Amino acid sequence: MPKYLFGYHGGGTPETPEEGERIMAAGNKWFEGLGPAVVDIGNPIGMSRTINGNGSVSDGGGVNPVTGYSLVEASDLDAAVAMAKGCPIFENGGSIQVGEALEM
Repeated sequence: MPKYLFGYHGGGTPETPEEGERIMAAGNKWFEGLGPAVVDIGNPIGMSRTINGNGSVSDGGGVNPVTGYSLVEASDLDAAVAMAKGCPIFENGGSIQVGEALEM
């Protein structure tokens, strides 16, 4: 079955420990609902740098830096997008880029 990368963008940092716990619980509930489709729950992404073709390096990951990732299995891109639509990152203004991880 094809694998799909969920690249998370934005979402913000919790302002209080309670908000952090609420966000974590919502994320865990969402992942539990995806069940065995989750290949790799992933991780948040810390400070990043962008390396350009000319060798220059800039801090921050560009205009819309990746803030985390997950890897899931789905029958096709539409199914993966449907799975992503339930993610609680949208409650905090975040977005998800979904793309197939091609076998090489």
